[in-house]
Amino acid sequence: MIIIERLFTIGKENLLEFSKTLQAGDISQLVEWLNEKDDKLRYHSLLLLERRSEEYDDVYSYWNVFCEKLTSTNSYQRSIGVMLIAANVKWDKENRIDNSIDDYLRVLNDEKPITVRQCIQSLDKIVSCRTDLHYKVTNKLISIDIMDIKPTMRKLILIDILNILVLIKKHNTSEEIDTYIFKALTGGLLDKKAIKQVELML
Repeated sequence: MIIIERLFTIGKENLLEFSKTLQAGDISQLVEWLNEKDDKLRYHSLLLLERRSEEYDDVYSYWNVFCEKLTSTNSYQRSIGVMLIAANVKWDKENRIDNSIDDYLRVLNDEKPITVRQCIQSLDKIVSCRTDLHYKVTNKLISIDIMDIKPTMRKLILIDILNILVLIKKHNTSEEIDTYIFKALTGGLLDKKAIKQVELML
């Protein structure tokens, strides 16, 4: 059984290899530790569960637990929910994301900009697996009012949005996406470096 002291000694570069040694009881314990108030314990548990999800489908059985986190009053729990749902969409043979996507996308309007960023960034895993959700995701992303976000986070969130829209555009281009990207590149919010970064992605 995994113990806290051992969890804290695992370097980020060794997480994937260590995750392959986890047993069912370890995974259950890690999911429990996601609820702890200790940030370090929660964070390490999250990282290990994310790595485990890259290779194995046994974290997927906790899908409903992660979905409940989407509506938590705690922003850290909402972030955990979006990241672990996204990490397990690849194993979603039951298409549970169909019933979870609306709650997931509501986090795009979260009061915490960092949670919004984590939600957007995690969408890359969802849009890569579920092209049928591209239209819904696109509509939600382009409806985000960047000017409602605190000034220091606007550019970062806009770039996050553009990253996902460019990814979607490779499979399903649309006039809405093209218009959004054009306005983002010419709207004055992005500096030259950021514009070049987006243009290279295109």
